[in-house]
Amino acid sequence: MMKKPEILAPAGSMEKLKFALRFGADAVYLGGSDFSLRAQGKNFGQAELTEAVHYVHEQGKKVYVTVNIYPHEDDLAGLADYLRFLESVGADAALVSDLGIFTLARQVAPKLPLHVSTQANTLNSAAVNAWAAMGAERVVLGREVSLEELKKIRTVTNVELEMFVHGAMCVSYSGRCLLSNFLTGRDANRGSCTQPCRWKYALVEEKRPGQYFPVEEDARGTYIFNSKDLALLSYVGQLSELGVDSLKIEGRMKSVHYAATVANTYRRAVDDYFDWRSESAVLDGGAVTNIGEWAPAQQMYDELEKISHRRYSLGFLEGRPDMNGQVYNTSVYEQSTEFIGVVLSCDEDGNAVIEQRNNFRVGENIEFFPPEGEIFSFVLEKMADGDNNDIQVAPHARQIVKMKLPKQVPDYTILRRILVENKEDHK
Repeated sequence: MMKKPEILAPAGSMEKLKFALRFGADAVYLGGSDFSLRAQGKNFGQAELTEAVHYVHEQGKKVYVTVNIYPHEDDLAGLADYLRFLESVGADAALVSDLGIFTLARQVAPKLPLHVSTQANTLNSAAVNAWAAMGAERVVLGREVSLEELKKIRTVTNVELEMFVHGAMCVSYSGRCLLSNFLTGRDANRGSCTQPCRWKYALVEEKRPGQYFPVEEDARGTYIFNSKDLALLSYVGQLSELGVDSLKIEGRMKSVHYAATVANTYRRAVDDYFDWRSESAVLDGGAVTNIGEWAPAQQMYDELEKISHRRYSLGFLEGRPDMNGQVYNTSVYEQSTEFIGVVLSCDEDGNAVIEQRNNFRVGENIEFFPPEGEIFSFVLEKMADGDNNDIQVAPHARQIVKMKLPKQVPDYTILRRILVENKEDHK
């Protein structure tokens, strides 16, 4: 039987880690305080990383740790000890992009599995097989790999393959950018990117210093490097059939709401595809010949509109993006809902204890998004604070709120405010 691909979610903090796993991820990836390409994120110190590994393993799932910087000479200090630590604590793999770090890991932590990071720009089967020959257990392909290239790579390689299927796209080749370093002195390839590709720009002519000519479509500025976000939900079936071992979600610096929603959507898509596949195999006498007929339900697309995102595209999957791969008139994120709270507990009568994450009030129509089960909404008629005093509004960050729900819901259920109706039908 064909194996389901792993759903691999980002974990920028312990809380995001727990939400990603609770909402369906099979594995998470995270960064330590050192040697990670998200230096501005809430990375894990050694004590927190130890706790995270133990927690993930208690859930029967996996955790991968990024060691994916391109180190300068001074960055090598302490690296060997850190790799030994990852091996000793039981990390399921280290994500590495630099050949020197890879070689050092093989020497000092031989039992630590190694995955080759997307930062290594692996785009062809020769490179995949070279990494495998050196001992890599998995290679994360560059985002620039097309579906046709993936088919060829998979036919001549045996190592595990991982692909990004959702999240932000960088303007530079596989995320290797010099803009931040040049403009701010903060090195994107050492984890400190300031994302200058998202800044507003104007044109200055040599003989007219101080005169700024707009290159824009509206008064807010032009975003000439503003790549659309990647969303390969519709290709979950084809990627599974091609033998992609892990479907990776970008976003260690994104919100809890993002981690939970995207992990859950791809979890449901994979499960739905394999259910459909089993039914089709029975109808076709054991062979599945119509994989192109499966499509995600409209509700799955709607869920991806509810999180903060830029407009979606297929990235490089169907070939090199054209001018439609960029957003030219805004860098504003879109979302159709807003994360406002999370259920800490709820009894069988629907009496719930909520932790507030954004201001909400009596009279609002609130949507409840549980880790399993159906999404539902209702108009909030009454609520109380942690001392059981009736309140009309919950304005304080992480305020404890009590309310009666129409039914019992599991812990970690997310509360959302509906901002706009979904605009696009993908069917």
